[in-house]
Amino acid sequence: MDKPVPKKNLARRAQAPPPHWRKEIESVLISKESLARRVRSLARQIERDFAKRDLVIIALLNGTVVFLADLLRRLSLPLRLDFIGVSSYGGRTESDQLVFTKELRLDVSGRDVLLVDDILDTGKTLSCVTAKLRRLGPRQIKICVLLDKPSRRVEQIAPDYIGFTIPNHFVVGYGLDYAERYRNLPFVGVLHPEIYQQPDFTSGKKASAPGH
Repeated sequence: MDKPVPKKNLARRAQAPPPHWRKEIESVLISKESLARRVRSLARQIERDFAKRDLVIIALLNGTVVFLADLLRRLSLPLRLDFIGVSSYGGRTESDQLVFTKELRLDVSGRDVLLVDDILDTGKTLSCVTAKLRRLGPRQIKICVLLDKPSRRVEQIAPDYIGFTIPNHFVVGYGLDYAERYRNLPFVGVLHPEIYQQPDFTSGKKASAPGH
C-alpha cells in the first residue's frame, strides 16, 4: 500500500483559497491537483488488490460522492456498487447517535467488499458500519478513506487505503460539508473557526470543538 501524504507535507503545501472563499475558508489544505493524483494512485492499488475478485464497493452517503465518482472513473475492473446511509452529525461537528438512513440493496455474502468513506476521525461511524456488514457474511471487508485524522481516534479501526493523513483541522470541500455547505469546493479546505463557532445554521446551537 502506498504511504499517505505526511501531515507536515500537507501543512507546508497549504495555500490561500480563492478570493471569494477567504471569508469562510482559512486555507487550501489539499489542492484539486493533489486530489486527482492521489485518487489515481489509490485506484491502481485497488485494481491490483482486487484483480479477479467479486468486488462490491459500498459507499457511505453523503460525503463520499465526489471522491467516489472520481475513484470509480479510474477503476477498470468489474464491480458492483451500493450505498449505505448513516446520519450522525446533523448540523453540528460532533457525532450524535448513529441512525441508518439507507440500507444495502445488494447481497454481499461471500463477496469482497470495499467500504469507501470521505473521512475517518473518531472511528465510531466506520466501526458501526463494518460490524453491520460483517453480519452479512462478506468474504472480506477493506476500508478506503480519502482523509484520515488519527489524532481523533477513539475506536480501534484502521483503513486499508488512505488518501491523505491530516491534522486536527475542521475540513470541508470535495464532498465534505459543514451544515450541508461547501461540498462543491474542488479542493479540501480548512474552515475558519468563526464559522463553526457561530450559532449553528440548522439548530441554533453553537458547534462543538473541531472534529469532522
